[in-house]
Amino acid sequence: MSLFRRRPSPPPRRATPPAPSVRGARPGPGALWTDGLGRVATRSVQVLAVLALAAVAVFVLTQLTLVVIPVLIALVLAAAISPLVSALRRRGLPSLLATWIALLTLLAVLAAVVWLVVRAVTDQWDELRDQALDGFAELQEYVRGLPFDISEEQLASVQESVTGLLQSDAVGSGAIAGVSQTADFVAGFFIMVVVLFFFLKDGPRLWEFALRPFEGRGYERGRRVGDVTIDSLGGYVRGTAVVAAVDAVAIGIGLAIVGVPLVIPLAALVFLLAFIPLVGATLAGILAALVALVAVGPVEALVVVAIVVAVNQLEGDLLQPVVMGRALRLHPLVILVALTAGTVLAGITGAVLAVPIAASVWRAIQVWDGPDLPARFARQKRRETVDTGADARA
Repeated sequence: MSLFRRRPSPPPRRATPPAPSVRGARPGPGALWTDGLGRVATRSVQVLAVLALAAVAVFVLTQLTLVVIPVLIALVLAAAISPLVSALRRRGLPSLLATWIALLTLLAVLAAVVWLVVRAVTDQWDELRDQALDGFAELQEYVRGLPFDISEEQLASVQESVTGLLQSDAVGSGAIAGVSQTADFVAGFFIMVVVLFFFLKDGPRLWEFALRPFEGRGYERGRRVGDVTIDSLGGYVRGTAVVAAVDAVAIGIGLAIVGVPLVIPLAALVFLLAFIPLVGATLAGILAALVALVAVGPVEALVVVAIVVAVNQLEGDLLQPVVMGRALRLHPLVILVALTAGTVLAGITGAVLAVPIAASVWRAIQVWDGPDLPARFARQKRRETVDTGADARA
């Protein structure tokens, strides 16, 4: 007999059958959010949270317009003239001197343009307003003779709106003088100048400081977004200024050939309104046509309309793609939405700033998860590195 008995092997364990499902039993708490309706509810809550956060941010920004608007204007202007600062630095000028030269040059150009435009418009604003109102009254007489029915109430409502716009204190020398005397305007102007100085002098360093918490892909993404934002803002402002000047000169020459009076103030208004896409060109064309209708007649007014339309078509199809590039062009629907939102939030200033900000946001979205920086941004980055090293050695 063996000293060690072999322990008998245990019988094989049977698999426990699953518990029968009880009809009507409640699923677990986690299962409520895994079906289709639960996923939709989760996304809805997330969207509502994001919208609430955006609404709070917009509310805070609208309450701080005295700071936000000057900072945005300074950012746009700094993006427009930053190539001048970089060029002066590459020529061996110290960073502080290059910044002061660019800043004073920009302020002198802006002051000259504002003075010329205001002088041209305000000196003849009363005559221009009267001509436009008379032209609208004459246009009403033509409309009454059309075959389709337009009620007198509709004509009176439109006439009241146009008269209120042209005779309001928001237009003309009274508004300019009143705004320039307010404390908010003066404070905002000085804030803009100070912020613009630091953006021109230390813009890349400020963005590098803002990107300190990020590393790796987040840091590279931040660099891409910053570079394309500044490039888009600067390119848009410089391109719009060139397009506005060409429009003003071309339409002014056309008005002079037709024989329309008040050519200089009309050309100045064309230049100013060109910074408001779509709507600005339409308003300038309507005003010029109304003046031509009264001064020289209906045929010449139609010629003025044709001139304005032709110039706008050449601008949109030829000049803008060459000067501003395809990357900065937005769909007209996007422009209208941006203009509406900017006007509601910040009035005329918001209408002017809305489109360049929308263009820069669109470019930032395009490179958010895109490849490395394009060649021109890589060259700009190397130049900024050289400039920063030169400033440090100085």
